[in-house]
Amino acid sequence: MPAKGVNASHVLTGEHLLARFTALDTFLTTYQALWKPRPFTHLQLPWEASYPELALWLRGRSLEDAENAHNHPTDLADAPEPFASLAALSAELSAVGELPGHALQAAGPRLNVDVPGRKWQQIEAFASCLSFASKPKHWLDWCSGKGHLGRRLLGEGQQLTCVEYDPALVASGEALSQRHRLQALHVEQDVLAADASTVLSANHTPVALHACGDLHVRLMQLATAAGCRQMAIAPCCYNRINRSEYQPLSSAGSRSLLQLSLEDLALPMSETVTAGARVRRQRDTSMARRLAFDLLQRQVRSVDEYLPTPSLPSVWLDKPFADYCRELAAVKELSTIGSPDWQALELAGWQRLGEVRNLELLRGLFRRPLELWLNLDRALFLVEQGYTVRLGTFCDTPVTPRNFLLLAERS
Repeated sequence: MPAKGVNASHVLTGEHLLARFTALDTFLTTYQALWKPRPFTHLQLPWEASYPELALWLRGRSLEDAENAHNHPTDLADAPEPFASLAALSAELSAVGELPGHALQAAGPRLNVDVPGRKWQQIEAFASCLSFASKPKHWLDWCSGKGHLGRRLLGEGQQLTCVEYDPALVASGEALSQRHRLQALHVEQDVLAADASTVLSANHTPVALHACGDLHVRLMQLATAAGCRQMAIAPCCYNRINRSEYQPLSSAGSRSLLQLSLEDLALPMSETVTAGARVRRQRDTSMARRLAFDLLQRQVRSVDEYLPTPSLPSVWLDKPFADYCRELAAVKELSTIGSPDWQALELAGWQRLGEVRNLELLRGLFRRPLELWLNLDRALFLVEQGYTVRLGTFCDTPVTPRNFLLLAERS
């Protein structure tokens, strides 16, 4: 039975934006006890008492099983209930169509030099989905880095301004634009500063490909105030905000009972494209050691709760496990940790990692719905400012999991 207000996988526009937001809001609010607690910080999750069969099944799976299911938790059809029902609802509620693409003019020679392959694919996909009622006259590449996106969009008779905070990237961008003989203005600007509005005017078409958190929200606020007629934004890093809780942008968002912490906002970012074997091994070793240390600190402190630890340089992973624990204990000012069975403790950390990763699969069912909820809050804000908005995907997940794109224009 489809959730109320949910159609098949279409680009979301008009009344469907609010209908889908409402359905997602109900889903996320109803089941928040399942996705808010993090297995990494809890030895036992609150929901396990309600669903012991599911908890036991997930805890019994291997680390490799978890890795294979990480990007597609909705495919775990043989998991005990309520997993399968929630997976079906998650897939339905987060289904969104691809924005129609169009063929781009061939890129100028060597325009993609210095751009990592996947980043160039993202730029090409983003650019091919930009279609507005009137042809943009002046592109504004927001948080532009070296301006690769802006240069790719720049066509005959158009202008380009690239806005970037880092002076080194501004200088590199200017040099690249000159090398390609493209007329581009590269502006050094802190977009969160009070004077950021001075870089925007009504004749700009702002574009932002993966500007983090506050940075893309700031663009939406300034572009609507400046009277920009059209904009394109692919959001990223929803947790990179300067407050401890999410502040909804739209009226519908403000009415929601859902309260989102920075940890909650990080959930969509936990979906990653496949890393290389060395990076995965480093990541797993780091997490297994942290989980082992967590078991140790609970024992030493006689306090059964997680103790946050700082992020550590990767060279720490080269230390013998016992030294790693002793030195981390010193950092956390734990006076004595005794002489535990280091080998057994390290093995327990790896066992916990397998359990944590598998228990995370339940949270994974809410990853995409939460990301879509956040994008719809942005879309509804723009609608309230007088824009017609289209929300869809601009590329496949392997190119980037952050593949939602908001296209907004005022008539």
